[in-house]
Amino acid sequence: MKKIIAAMLSAALTTGLLAGCGSGTQEPVKVQEPAKQEQPAGTQQTEQQPQQGDASQPAQTSSEEKKEEPSNAQKNQPTFRLTKDEFPRVDGSTVTIPLSEAIYAKLTGSTEEEAKLNIKHNKTHQGYVNLINGDCDIIFVTSPSEEELQLAKDAGIELEVVPVVSEAFVFLVSADNKVEGLTHDQITGIYSGKITNWSEVGGDDVPIRAFQRPVNSGSQTGMIDLVMGDVPLAEAPTELVTAIMGELIDAVAAYSNEPDAIGYSYYYYVNDMWGYNKTKLLAVDGVAPNDDTIADGSYRYRTAYYAVIRKNEPEGSTARKMVEWLLSDEGQQLVQDAGYVRAGK
Repeated sequence: MKKIIAAMLSAALTTGLLAGCGSGTQEPVKVQEPAKQEQPAGTQQTEQQPQQGDASQPAQTSSEEKKEEPSNAQKNQPTFRLTKDEFPRVDGSTVTIPLSEAIYAKLTGSTEEEAKLNIKHNKTHQGYVNLINGDCDIIFVTSPSEEELQLAKDAGIELEVVPVVSEAFVFLVSADNKVEGLTHDQITGIYSGKITNWSEVGGDDVPIRAFQRPVNSGSQTGMIDLVMGDVPLAEAPTELVTAIMGELIDAVAAYSNEPDAIGYSYYYYVNDMWGYNKTKLLAVDGVAPNDDTIADGSYRYRTAYYAVIRKNEPEGSTARKMVEWLLSDEGQQLVQDAGYVRAGK
């Protein structure tokens, strides 16, 4: 009996071992193996998704453009900037108000409306007085008169006068006046009182009414320095002296509804600030005033607008830095964008 039981146990053990060997032989080709291959493939695809996004050219371009946007925006910003509190106290001529406003808006990042509220000019003469007295830091003006230079000298102040904008001194008549231009000698003849009728210079037979500006106004100083020189101005009747430059232009355009008046001003004021649809600018010695003839100096009465500071203004002050910036390519571009003519070389 024991032999039978032992034989049966031996047979069962042999069968189990054979079954185990068979399973071990088949493991390398299990049907689950392809599933294992799909799983890594799926896993790899998931891991590669960010890489595929990085490798996409449009995605890179978009990312780079976003990074460059601040840099491009910065190109429109000045290299020299000031806060509103740092901006120096500014004064000056009527004709340079748009220049001061443009500088304020550019350097402080303000709107045009904010610039208009923060910029106040007290006209040329008072601007010089305020600078001499220390009530402002910088002025944008026409050239100083003899009286203004004497005021500075009496106060022990030396002025530093720097041209920052090219300008021209111009003469204007009614658009209906047949005269298109005058010579330098004819202009000095009219304003010295030697020439009194338009027929003497190619016009109609009507008396000339020659308007002037008050003493120490920017345009009156320009008239004396740039045009008359040593030739004395004739004393103008009170009604032909206008306190406001715009009033002179209006008066020339429609005095008594006759084309008999002549006046003078600055090119930028007439051309950009006031307009002269009822007046026209006269050529001088055959050259008409325009941006090109003013810039190249071929128009005779060429002048400038100046940034004026006190000689003792500290080095590195915001006023001095502003002058330096205005003379840079960036500053001169602002001058041009504001409608003025770049400073001549």
